[in-house]
Amino acid sequence: MLLALLLPDPCDSKCPDSFKEAARKLLRNMRGAPLGWMRNLETDEGLRRVVLSFIADFANWDNSADDNYVGLARDLVKAAHPEQMPLVVDPFAGGGSIPLEALRLGCDAFASDLNPVACLILKVMLEDIPRHGPDLAGELRRAGAEIKAQAEQELADLYPKDPDGATPVAYLWTRTVRCEAPKCGTEIPLTRSLWLCRRPKRKVALQPNIVYGDGAAPRVEFEIFEPQADSEVAGGTVARARATCLCCGAVLPPERVRDQLVAQRGGADVIFDRHGKRKAGAMMTAVVTLRPGERGRHYRLPTAADYAAVAAAQARIAAILDEWKRGGRQGLCPVPDESTPAGGGSGAGRAFSVQRYGMLQWGDLFTARQKVALLELARHLSTPPHPRLAHLLGIGLNRTADGGASTSRWLASAEEVKNVFSRQALPIVWDFGESNLMAPSSRTWDSALESICKVISASTPPPTPGQSQIADAAKHPIPDQSSDVWFTDPPYYDAVPYADLSDFFLVWLRRSLPGHPLLRDPFDPSNPLSPKSAEAVQDETKRVNGRPKDRYWFEETMAKAFAEGRRVLSDDGIGAVVFAHKTTEGWEALLSGMIRGGWTITASWPIATEMGSRLRARDSAALATSVHLVCRPRAEDASVGEWADVLRELPERVGDWMQRLQGEGVRGADLVFACVGPALEIYSRHTAVETADGRVVALPAYLERVWEVVGREALAQILGTAEARARNGVAGALEEDARLTALFLWTMQSTSEGTDSSGDESEDDEDAAPRPGAHSLPFDVVRRFAQPLGIHLDEWESRIIETDKGVVRLIPVRDRGKQLFGNAGAGVLADGLETAAAYDPQLSLFPEPAPTVRGRTSRRGAAGEMDDLDASPNATTLDRIHAAMLLQGSGSTQALRALLQAEQERGPDFLRLANALSALYPRGSGEKRLLDAMLLAAR
Repeated sequence: MLLALLLPDPCDSKCPDSFKEAARKLLRNMRGAPLGWMRNLETDEGLRRVVLSFIADFANWDNSADDNYVGLARDLVKAAHPEQMPLVVDPFAGGGSIPLEALRLGCDAFASDLNPVACLILKVMLEDIPRHGPDLAGELRRAGAEIKAQAEQELADLYPKDPDGATPVAYLWTRTVRCEAPKCGTEIPLTRSLWLCRRPKRKVALQPNIVYGDGAAPRVEFEIFEPQADSEVAGGTVARARATCLCCGAVLPPERVRDQLVAQRGGADVIFDRHGKRKAGAMMTAVVTLRPGERGRHYRLPTAADYAAVAAAQARIAAILDEWKRGGRQGLCPVPDESTPAGGGSGAGRAFSVQRYGMLQWGDLFTARQKVALLELARHLSTPPHPRLAHLLGIGLNRTADGGASTSRWLASAEEVKNVFSRQALPIVWDFGESNLMAPSSRTWDSALESICKVISASTPPPTPGQSQIADAAKHPIPDQSSDVWFTDPPYYDAVPYADLSDFFLVWLRRSLPGHPLLRDPFDPSNPLSPKSAEAVQDETKRVNGRPKDRYWFEETMAKAFAEGRRVLSDDGIGAVVFAHKTTEGWEALLSGMIRGGWTITASWPIATEMGSRLRARDSAALATSVHLVCRPRAEDASVGEWADVLRELPERVGDWMQRLQGEGVRGADLVFACVGPALEIYSRHTAVETADGRVVALPAYLERVWEVVGREALAQILGTAEARARNGVAGALEEDARLTALFLWTMQSTSEGTDSSGDESEDDEDAAPRPGAHSLPFDVVRRFAQPLGIHLDEWESRIIETDKGVVRLIPVRDRGKQLFGNAGAGVLADGLETAAAYDPQLSLFPEPAPTVRGRTSRRGAAGEMDDLDASPNATTLDRIHAAMLLQGSGSTQALRALLQAEQERGPDFLRLANALSALYPRGSGEKRLLDAMLLAAR
């Protein structure tokens, strides 16, 4: 994207001839250039195609570090900017991907961020590595090995080898609480899963057993076994913070689970009695080892020696703290005592729940052994033998901590400890994996440094280093009109609490790099953590000058940042803003800030930058692309637009863009949000848009029209013109539920096929929104489409949709049996679907030629039960399609044949809608299989 921004369009009348001439020469001389390029280069249109083809090939990961591609890209940029290489500015630089690409293309780069951890990473990526080159990797390996050798000596008693010489690489733990049922008192291990290894050709799991003792409460003991079938492995004991006793079956409610863990400060540490024997707290369930000369991991039960090492770690950390206290508490507390995020609210703060379980300080997230190991590494890092490696070693410690906390999960499918931040949140994790930080395994000191060395080795040295600085994007430090490109990936509204998350790393950096000038809050010297007040994130749990950081505060702050971007950009410069947030509120807040900041949006391009396998994308409508909004500074003398003219131009512009993007394979939510850019060009080119009577049309009102136009265009493509124009009762149009379902499934379509959903699920507490099912969308997205199209969502609640905590879910077809056939029919259908019986259960249910399909249910009663189905209105076309799918799935051939014959006599709507839905259901889904089989029977 950056390369496309830097190069002029050869078909533009203002494109310099000198660039076209130089570009043709460079592209002809490229080693390995496709033969087709030579013919295309003769015309301006052909040159444009070749340049775009080169950019696409360069974006391929396999070519990104190829010297041939990198060199040609730099030469093209130089040809476009012969006098001086352009300056690329990113005020929300984060980890530095945008300015790093600028350096790779030979540009100058200035990156800034408000966050100290981000700024340290920027320093490494833009200054240290470019300045010192790939040789840093070898130096880092040598220094890391020296530090490890010193630390291993100090930590030998905390990570002892097994008597047979095996090396423990991970210790698996579970937090525990006590059953409070009368006459029980059994300790409940809070296990999410009992799987240890769940690979295709190898399965190992834990089997819990109840042991009864004389006069004492029963206790749970585990054994390790190799199940022959998944059904042999028991389920977990905790779900949404409700713990089930393995002995008596009583359920401990969330508030009592929280209270007990609060008393244990999170419950990650063992509580020993005075004889050194475990009596409560965290329970070790298994130890993962590597045996000399043998491949693969092995599992054994914990021993007294394993617990003795933990007790030694607790004694060690107590001595370290006691020494610090006796020394007058000089400097930072050795164990991070800074406060964890309080969490809560409806904004970014909802990502945190650890304080509710007693983890009030960052040190509470780590076991005693993890604290000792990290402190030992930090002690050696604070006086490194090579000062220029200090930043790299500090980042190495951070990566080690990311896999060395009590919120790190054990991933049975990969047999490894996962990092803490597999997503941008810090929830409670009930059972966790503790890596041996000195072992040759994942999530250790060695693996952390090796990942950094790979980055260094893969880096292409730029002509000059970049510049980075800690700065507020709303008060940018560079002068007016000094930038050629203003390119940034700004905060996503309320989606990610960047500063609070970064404190996990900041507390360890401050202990490994004491006194470092970057590792502080330059705006508030009394704040020991990262800056929060000025951070552009919507989070109502925080206040600025007494004002909550709500949506309006976020919009104002972003408007200031965009105004600064407008100030520092040259008059002929170009801007680009990346956004991958999927809520309409987030988009409106961002766009409002851009327009108020003096920008005109000229285009939007969805680019596949998001991993389909990332946790955020599984089973949801998360964007598979990042939408890049291209913008220019709005002219000072821009006119006031007329509302009627804007509305007249909008449908054609959106329709053309939808067709173009669909031709490129862009679908669903990606397509929806990518249409916002061209729609906004019509609006944002004006200083304001007014109605005929002089009323200013605000951005939210315009965006309502944009969503409506997109929805109608989608319905026209899916169902036809009648449905696109339909409101209530329009002749020739399918009913509301059909339009809602079709639009819902259309929006659910993904640009990236083959989402990998393997892996274990993450942990969260009972207040988190439930993970959406396979057909789910945010309520706001559904409302934006439904309302202007005359679809009343409340009328279809509990019939075809269910709404819970801001998520709308399409009710699975198999769950509609009771609605469509009544209690008796639904029961037989369920048996048929479940057992796939050979006989036809529906023959006795439907003696008539065609079964009776019931229609809409009334609202739920006070007790949540459905009212009498016989009193409901006639079934809709969608109801009858769902009924046919259920008959197909239960093997009710005769009843299905009768229903299909009746529908063919009724008219074409049944098959028209069924074929449309078949094209919309995801490939491989159960609904699509049922629907396609039913359609086959209809032929």
